[in-house]
Amino acid sequence: MKWKKQLLSLKAYQPGRTINEVKKQYGLEEIVKLASNENPLGCSPKAAEVIRNFSNSYALYPDGYAAELREALSVSLQVRQEQLIFGDGSDELIQIISRALLHPGNNTVMATGTFSQYKHNAIIEGSEIREVPLIDGAHDLNSMLDAIDDNTVIVWLCSPNNPTGVYINNQAITDFLSKVPKDVLVVLDEAYKEYVHAEDYYDALALVKEHKNLIVLRTFSKIYGLASLRVGYGIADETIVKVLDPARPPFNVNALGQAAAIAAVHDQEFVKHCREANINGLQQFYRFCEEQNLSYFPSQGNFILIDFNCDGNEVFQFLMEKGYIVRSGVPLGFPTYIRVTVGSKEQNAGVISKMEEFFAAKAALS
Repeated sequence: MKWKKQLLSLKAYQPGRTINEVKKQYGLEEIVKLASNENPLGCSPKAAEVIRNFSNSYALYPDGYAAELREALSVSLQVRQEQLIFGDGSDELIQIISRALLHPGNNTVMATGTFSQYKHNAIIEGSEIREVPLIDGAHDLNSMLDAIDDNTVIVWLCSPNNPTGVYINNQAITDFLSKVPKDVLVVLDEAYKEYVHAEDYYDALALVKEHKNLIVLRTFSKIYGLASLRVGYGIADETIVKVLDPARPPFNVNALGQAAAIAAVHDQEFVKHCREANINGLQQFYRFCEEQNLSYFPSQGNFILIDFNCDGNEVFQFLMEKGYIVRSGVPLGFPTYIRVTVGSKEQNAGVISKMEEFFAAKAALS
């Protein structure tokens, strides 16, 4: 087979261990999964009701234009319908953007220590990748500007950043966008936007109005709790959407996902409740880290990256055998860290108690 040579060295995305897999391997009856930044509170009751009562014919294709969801988001966000593009999760939008712009001979700029799919798709498309290390978990925007040249076509920003949870403030992103060449697309990935509580966070929709080379990505997989239905969307000037849309597969967002997302948009009280619960959950982890004198990144997402000062895989394995699935920092570029999704109050207390057991076991061996 005459494969693209870059595919031969790539591995498929590793989503982490499943609950059933861990139960079977370790003979456990109960598993708490805190590895994939899913919402522990589930989805809006309004969305759940739509899912239970969904009666559309499964033999029919979904609305390829996502007209009803498009209208609902247009009203909610106060943007024109033509400014929206939908994906099978925001991951597909990353793929669509990469397919539309990247090829051998051009380059793309991104942080290192950020969401892996920016680099993954760039490798597949054969584009040169220019990675700029994070500084204290944050994007080094000045160095990213320095990395841009005449062959740069995309700059990727993740705010809040996955896996650190650090955000870009309003002043920083405003200055950055004013200096990026107008023929370079800036992709602002806001998968965790609804969890943000920082007072100096920017207004992405206002930035889209001002900068015609900016696209903002959001998802229903995180705070909206609809990860299994895979619905993401992008917001940009309609000139960008018009060019990107032919690269979008037909009927890419399923009918059930569209219906549930509409209901979710109409339940912002649920979103507010989840945000407040998440803030309280983060405080549980902050107290633990301070008691144990552990370094961590203050997070604006629904996860926290903690430095255990040892092999992250070791911590991951210990917690998994105790019934808690977290994410080792090793594949994320933080080899002594683990990333933990903020769960319910009880789940957080449970995993923290097992972390304390880990330190006790380490101390007993020393």
